[in-house]
Amino acid sequence: MEEVSIEQIRHELTWILRQKVLYPERDMYDMGLEEDLSGIHFGAFKGNRLVGVISLFQNGDDFQFRKVAVDPSAQNMGIGSVMLNYITDFALSEGGKRLWCNARFTAIPFYLKHGFVQTGKTFEKGCVDYETMEKYIA
Repeated sequence: MEEVSIEQIRHELTWILRQKVLYPERDMYDMGLEEDLSGIHFGAFKGNRLVGVISLFQNGDDFQFRKVAVDPSAQNMGIGSVMLNYITDFALSEGGKRLWCNARFTAIPFYLKHGFVQTGKTFEKGCVDYETMEKYIA
């Protein structure tokens, strides 16, 4: 596999993959979140091509990650795992104790594989089912 590098990026750069992977039925201008301005956004690059994005939000020693998206042409190559490991290390370096997300039901096996646990807190938003998952990292 070609090496993947992770870099901090501007929030606007996440929008293309957010739309393409997570919300293909919605318009690009719907991809920005008000809270994007308070987040830290990372991109996974193969060469100079952006192939994955993840956004991280800190609240004390809790870190929530959101809007994980990997380009369909680069899925099943370990890029999601590389991004998840990167933000785990980043959160630890910033004093993080808990990493959590609202996982789409379809992504639960991926997060279980990475040591996250299901909380039992489920909800539906926009016809998509989610469960809050968490991992204590410190």
